[in-house]
Order: sequence, then C-alpha cells, then structure tokens
Amino acid sequence: MLATGIKTPVGIKIAGPKLKDIEEIGKSLEKILMTVPGTSSVYSERVAGGRYLKVDIQRKKAARYGLNIADVQQVVASAIGGMNVTQTVEGQERYPVNLRYPQDYRDSPEKLSRLPIVTPDGMRISLADVANVLIEDGPPGIKSENARINGWVFVDIEGADIGTYVQEAQRVVSEQLKIKSGYSIAWAGQYEYMLRAKEKLTFVVPLTLAIIVILLYLNFRNVAEVFIIMGTLPLAMVGSIWLMYLQGFNFSVAVGVGFIALAGVAVEIGVIMLVYLNQAIYSMYQTLLKENKPVTKADIQSAIIEGAGMRVRPVMMTAAAIIVGLLPILYGTGVGSEVMSRIAAPMVGGMASAVMLTLVVLPAVFILRK
Repeated sequence: MLATGIKTPVGIKIAGPKLKDIEEIGKSLEKILMTVPGTSSVYSERVAGGRYLKVDIQRKKAARYGLNIADVQQVVASAIGGMNVTQTVEGQERYPVNLRYPQDYRDSPEKLSRLPIVTPDGMRISLADVANVLIEDGPPGIKSENARINGWVFVDIEGADIGTYVQEAQRVVSEQLKIKSGYSIAWAGQYEYMLRAKEKLTFVVPLTLAIIVILLYLNFRNVAEVFIIMGTLPLAMVGSIWLMYLQGFNFSVAVGVGFIALAGVAVEIGVIMLVYLNQAIYSMYQTLLKENKPVTKADIQSAIIEGAGMRVRPVMMTAAAIIVGLLPILYGTGVGSEVMSRIAAPMVGGMASAVMLTLVVLPAVFILRK
C-alpha cells in the first residue's frame, strides 16, 4: 500500500478525461472480474457519486439589490459553514467560538433559500432572491496521476498467486471490456511491486550465481569441482518446494530472497564437504605412494567415505542450527509474519534436503568423477 497506494493485492487504475465514464468502466470491471477464478471481491470507486449543496449566485439579481458576489458568499459562509468570532480563555487553554445559524434553519435547500440577507440599503431579502439553492451530483474526491484523472478498482484474491491471477484477469478483461478512446487501465497494487521486484531479480539471481561460481573457482582452481557443486545445487531446492507446497505458499519476492539465501548456505556446506573429500583423497594418495601400491576403486571409495564421515557432525550441526533458529519465524504470528515466514520457508525446507545432498549425493558424484 505504501508503494502503490492500493490497499488490496491487485488494483486497477482507470485514467481518462471524464469521471462519469471512468465510473462506468469501473462498474464494468466489477462484473467482468467476478467471473475470474481466484477473485474474492471486487470494488470500484464511485468517483461521481457525491451529493453537494450548491448555491448558484445570480449576478444580475444580486446587483439589483446592491450586492456583489463576495457579499452573498460571506452570508453563506458564516450562516451555513460558521465563522469564528472570538475565543474563550480557560487557564492555559484557548477555545474558538464559532457562530452560525441553528440546525433547523439550514437542514434543507428550502430552508436555506429563506435565509435572510440585509442589503446595503437596509432592505431584508432572502437568499432565494439572489441565488438558486439546489443539490447536485459530483465527485466525492478526485484522484489524479500523471496529470490524468483516475478511478481505482480494488480486487481481493483467494486461492491463487498474484502473477497467475493477473495474467488470467488481463486476458479476460482484454476480451470482454471495450474502452473508449482517451481512456486507459493500468494494473497496480502488490502486482505492480512484484513486477518491479521481478525486474531486479532477473539480474540479481544470475549475478548471485556468478559470484558463487567465481568464489568456488578461486577456492578449488578446478572447473570440474565447481560444476559438481553447482550441478547438485538444485537438489537443495527440493525440500524448499515441498515445504512451500505443504504450507500453501505461492512464489513471491520474499520466497525468492529465501531461495537466494538457501543457495548460499547450501554451497557453503558443499564446499566444506568437498574440501574434506579432497583432503581424504590426497592423504590416500600419499599413503599408497609411500607403500608403492597402485590406486584402486576400492581405495578411492574408502577414502571418500572416510572423508565424508568426518563431516557428518558439522553438517548436521549447521543444518540443525539454521532450522531450529528459523522455526519461530516460520510459524510466528503478528505484524510482518506473512513476509518473514515466506523468507524462512525455503531455508527450513531446503536445509533438510541440503543435508541429503551434502552427505549422500555430493560424495557419490565425487566418486564418479574420480
């Protein structure tokens, strides 16, 4: 809401020159969007539904009595709207004293028409002698954006993610809604924020992966081992996807941030495992070289199993610490919990599958390479 001004997940901003036509387009959108699957409620602002009391001053009639526009407006402003004539002092407090006609004199256009006005000549006339008092329709409030008058449609959704819903809604609206020339609609709300975030994620995610690859290469100086970690990384996402499914979460910007964080932690654990596997292989080579024995498959498997076994406790401790630390955030309630739980969900679910990746898949892939 702070970013777009729309209170609901999805909003539509209708822009055009006339409020009446904007309201009609909004009513049409109400009927169309209620047929879209996932719509919980739709409300279009009644931008032309206000009721106003209008005092239309007749200049020629006022001139006959020696009155100008300002004189009549002064009577209307003071008698109907009220005027501060003085203030009362009560200790250190100050209260204004407002003076206007009683409610019985101004609760209908007919009574207002009989309000007395004193002319400069001392003649007493009624307001109806110099003005027409009537009630007319008008806008309760006028919004504008990009120098164009706006009307907003608020859409609540249920059982669907914002991106999928808006795609379907845009298709239905384009097929059923006919817009006059000079009018346009724009989709806003959380969807508008999601589009902006999606644009950023399109280069943030590849940049993150590129940085991870560079750091891995600087550490191992071996392209094959870098690809072993990066190739097995998607398996760490399996637990995240399952937990999101069980929790009923849809993909969002917060979930994307959680996946980025998970990728970093999963790679970190993989690096720890790969370092010890390399050390185990190196120690095995050194031992066999001293004993002048050939290297066999059994030797390689034995060394890798030994190296992986040394990392079971650190990997389990790392995963357990992350999961236990994030569980209160995942299942917490209160302000902001909707966002925080969606950041935590990929981390909690992903760490469970990352343990299997690190302890089972990574050593198996390393054996195949060796």
